[in-house]
Amino acid sequence: MTLQVVGAGVGRTGTASLQEGLKRLLGGNCYHMIEVFGHPDHPSRWLAAMNGETDANDIVSDYVATVDWPACTLWRELADANPDAIILLSTRDPESWWTSCDNTIFVAMRKALEGEPNDWTSMAAKMLELFGADMDDKAKSIAAFERHNAHVRATADPKRLVEWKGSDGWGPLCDALGLPVPDEPFPHVNTTDEFRQMMLGEPPVSS
Repeated sequence: MTLQVVGAGVGRTGTASLQEGLKRLLGGNCYHMIEVFGHPDHPSRWLAAMNGETDANDIVSDYVATVDWPACTLWRELADANPDAIILLSTRDPESWWTSCDNTIFVAMRKALEGEPNDWTSMAAKMLELFGADMDDKAKSIAAFERHNAHVRATADPKRLVEWKGSDGWGPLCDALGLPVPDEPFPHVNTTDEFRQMMLGEPPVSS
């Protein structure tokens, strides 16, 4: 299966909502970090791909789109392997991105990294290393976020690059893919509260 969308945006930029929206538009599966948890062999395969030992495109061969980590770490490789795919950069305000990450993904990663090392923690550590973020350093993490986005904008083929933020809904996706806008609201899922309740079993802290 050939990817039609290669997601270059990092986690907490509306990627779970994009996953649902792209599944609706393309009629196939969209790879998101949540898929890793359903495939026990994927963490080691992603780690190998990040180390240049295997082909990331093989991991997502049953999908029509990718969004979120870990796939966005290798967005360039996936884009090169799928030259007809659009490159989708999901973004948001850097301050709100940090706040969301600090309350969700980074909490989960900190807890995981405190435990016994395993394939998932090795993958996550490599992912953060390549991204250049420090989960305990707001300024460094925001700088990594802005640097990543700037790199995508500077190096992606402008004819293929589509920028998207949560308030954009269907429009940019449908325009880029040449598809009609669905007669239904764009999905908005995986808020901070939903993430904490699902992944951490903790009470909500914010919207």
